[in-house]
Amino acid sequence: MAVMPKPHDDLSAVPDLSTVWLRAFLEVARHGSFTVAARRLGWTQSAVSRQISSLEAALGGGPLFDRLPRGVRLTEAGRVLAPYAESVAGTLRGAGRDLAALREGTGGRLRFGAFATADAALVPHALAAFRARRPGVRLIREEGLTPALLDRLAAGHLDVAVVSTTGRAPLEAYALHHLLDESLYVAVPAAHPLAGHHGPVRLGQLADADWISGGARPEGTLLDAALRAGFRPRVAHVVGEWTAKQGYVAAGLGVTLVPALAATAVRPDVVLLPVLDEGAPARAVYAATLPGRSPTPAEDAFVTALREAAGTVPRPMA
Repeated sequence: MAVMPKPHDDLSAVPDLSTVWLRAFLEVARHGSFTVAARRLGWTQSAVSRQISSLEAALGGGPLFDRLPRGVRLTEAGRVLAPYAESVAGTLRGAGRDLAALREGTGGRLRFGAFATADAALVPHALAAFRARRPGVRLIREEGLTPALLDRLAAGHLDVAVVSTTGRAPLEAYALHHLLDESLYVAVPAAHPLAGHHGPVRLGQLADADWISGGARPEGTLLDAALRAGFRPRVAHVVGEWTAKQGYVAAGLGVTLVPALAATAVRPDVVLLPVLDEGAPARAVYAATLPGRSPTPAEDAFVTALREAAGTVPRPMA
């Protein structure tokens, strides 16, 4: 049995033991009989005797059992060895159970990360389905911007990252599982002239508005869509959190873009207007994994749950 050494271990003092020997030893010790142990193991009695002899030789040659007229009994050396053999056997049984659970997707861990708006509806829907199917999997969750999540994925700290094309993050180095193409809404105060508008609006209709954005510059944010529409938006307030952005909009301090994933809970004094899709979708959302890495069944199941959730996340009425 191979044992990983601790620092400063004297490897010459570690006996090279076979788990087969230990298994035979434990069966003989439990039943006090080579014959019964052989029957339990499905071996011949001579095979059990050979395994015990090999174990005794590896441990220095002293006997582990006294051969009595009726059966066998542990020697003092055998009594010393017994708890260690039980510990090794128990550890290996535990490893076998954990590895089986990992193979079957019923155990182990799943480390995933997601950007903030994916946590509004997409990820919770997926998690609910995943936990119902795989309750034994331990979940470790992170939240962050797409570039940071990709760095965590590349460093081996995440198994799956829910990311988007916002910010023009370099996605080419990752295995991408497409979840959805996300449309945009513009949030305006209830008293805004466009609040009663029916149907999609063009972003150019709001070129003169004050904008509330997560960054001082539109590049790398949702306001990239305004640049594509032919104007540079005037960012009046930099606000990171979606609920706070709605507060600024409701107070008449400007308008903001809201991705569909974050548009399911809007305060009553804010109106969402769908933005006319005049080309490519505002952004694509993916589950990213590392190429060449062997996914666990739990990871595959989580990506499946994300795909299912992407098709059921409610959208606000246009």
